[in-house]
Amino acid sequence: MATNWGICGICENLQFTKPSVVWCSECDEGLCGDCLTDINELIKNVKTSNAFNEIEQTLQEVVENIKRLSTNRNENLKSIENKKREIEAAIKQTRIKVNCHLDKLQDDLIKELMTVEQREKSKIEKLLTSLKKKENEIAEVQENFASIKNHASELQTFFTMKDIEKDIIGEEKFIKSIATSDSTNQVNISCQINKYLQQITATMQKFGEINVSSDPCDFTIQKRKDRQAQIMVTLPTRDIDNLTLTLQKRIKPKLSNIFGCSLLPGDRMVFSSYMGSELTVTKSDGSKDFEIKNIGPTLDVVFSGDDSIAVTSGNSNQINIIDLKKKSKTKSIIVDSYNDGVAYKDGYLIYCAREKGIQMISLNDETITNVNNTNLSGLAYVTTFGDKLFYTNSNDSVTCCDYHGLILWTFCDKSVVRFLQGVSVDNDGNVYVVGCNTSNVVVISADGQRYRQLLSSEDGLSFPQALHYDTSTNELLVTNSSNEAFLYDVK
Repeated sequence: MATNWGICGICENLQFTKPSVVWCSECDEGLCGDCLTDINELIKNVKTSNAFNEIEQTLQEVVENIKRLSTNRNENLKSIENKKREIEAAIKQTRIKVNCHLDKLQDDLIKELMTVEQREKSKIEKLLTSLKKKENEIAEVQENFASIKNHASELQTFFTMKDIEKDIIGEEKFIKSIATSDSTNQVNISCQINKYLQQITATMQKFGEINVSSDPCDFTIQKRKDRQAQIMVTLPTRDIDNLTLTLQKRIKPKLSNIFGCSLLPGDRMVFSSYMGSELTVTKSDGSKDFEIKNIGPTLDVVFSGDDSIAVTSGNSNQINIIDLKKKSKTKSIIVDSYNDGVAYKDGYLIYCAREKGIQMISLNDETITNVNNTNLSGLAYVTTFGDKLFYTNSNDSVTCCDYHGLILWTFCDKSVVRFLQGVSVDNDGNVYVVGCNTSNVVVISADGQRYRQLLSSEDGLSFPQALHYDTSTNELLVTNSSNEAFLYDVK
């Protein structure tokens, strides 16, 4: 807003002072004659201009993105509600199972209590019956003894006393034998409640635990300008038809079942043997620098910065970290899946996680993020280039996707390359892949539309498993599964 209505607001902002000749109510400023003329020229046919149309379409695009994002979030709300109902049902079902189990344990214990009580009562009642019988017999003797006292002669009394004395001795022995036997032990019954049940209220403070996890949103913002910019992007400067490979050297790592390889700083190389559970690091001339044995299954290997390499394990949930200076394993990271091919970018390991697809794990705090949910086979490999990922799978394909899992293209031609495994990318986005069953290396253009075979069995390839393109040196390392590797210059 102008501070002085008598001065041209536009000229004032440009540090000039010109008197205004008209007041623009829309601009809320005064305008001089020159600025008024410029503005009239500027706004001529503005409503039919490309800029106006661009703004209109951009506004519509923003509205569409808001609607799409709202739809995405509403779908997430519904999925949360559905999951809540599933969890509630699982909680109730668990409670029913626990109650049924406790009811059965209670019934079994009460039955045991009744059986024990009946058994012990029966023993005591049997003894009581025997004592009652003896009591009746002695009572009868007492009656006879009283009758003798009143009516029998002295001689009769004398002989009767002798007989009664014998009977009394026998009864006293009977009483003594009972009194000293186990049958007169004081019987007590008790119950020791299972300590785990007694402790349940003290130790079990939660019925369970509700966990929250998040996967990257598959929602992508649609931007018209971005799409136009992508159309105008120039193709890679180095076309696959112009690539030339020059063999530098052959390397004999003295390993079998080589499933992984990588070029390291200082012109060194590392090879991993799956069946041998070992690594071999070679010098620039191909001679052995050092080896590490008995570290468990070793499938793929990648340089992970800080003089370290990461080694996946295939059929286990462990990724090992090797210190190249110490020449030893320094850490084992436990993940939630088997892990095959691996790549490294910006502090993250990106690895093939079988049925869980592509996953990323932070080397800082070991948090795991799902990139996509593609069901991958064993011996799937992965690499990165810019904002894209490239991975192979058992269906003889190599796929390009972004970090949200959105597939950009897939290449599959079984007449050209089969059983694709190791994969790598050069500085122009061209994708190099080995065909194990076809014993060749094929390069695919950055857009996934064209291909060219670079190496074959005529170049010494025999069931190659792995390869690595070093973007800092433009070198390509290709490894056969059995004790032979080739290092090429790529131009």
